[in-house]
Amino acid sequence: MLEFYGYWISTALLSALYLASAYMYATKGQWVREALTELGYSANNLVPFMIIVKVLGPLAILSRVSVPLSDLAYAGIFFHLLLSGLAHIGVRKPVGALPAAIGLALLIASFMTQNDVPSPYVQAAVL
Repeated sequence: MLEFYGYWISTALLSALYLASAYMYATKGQWVREALTELGYSANNLVPFMIIVKVLGPLAILSRVSVPLSDLAYAGIFFHLLLSGLAHIGVRKPVGALPAAIGLALLIASFMTQNDVPSPYVQAAVL
């Protein structure tokens, strides 16, 4: 029962983090472009793509249409959060990496406590 609640709480918080970020990207586009430019990214084409990814990733995890699609979403979110945190650390703004660190903790908790049909990778990580 603890795994059930752990999964849903961590997945809901991770999804809320991503959907709030997508909302911010959509409503404060200029500010987001400036922030991404400070990190060294060309933001003109990146922002619309990231809005789509930040909405579809949590939807793929929550819908559990297929385990491989869910695993792909977990992997994409993992690499996004890892690279986001490293980008902030790389420009010497470690406070900006805090949401990515929180997201990584939520992602790991969500992935490790999957209910329904667990990913075969969870079983391999436990062994």
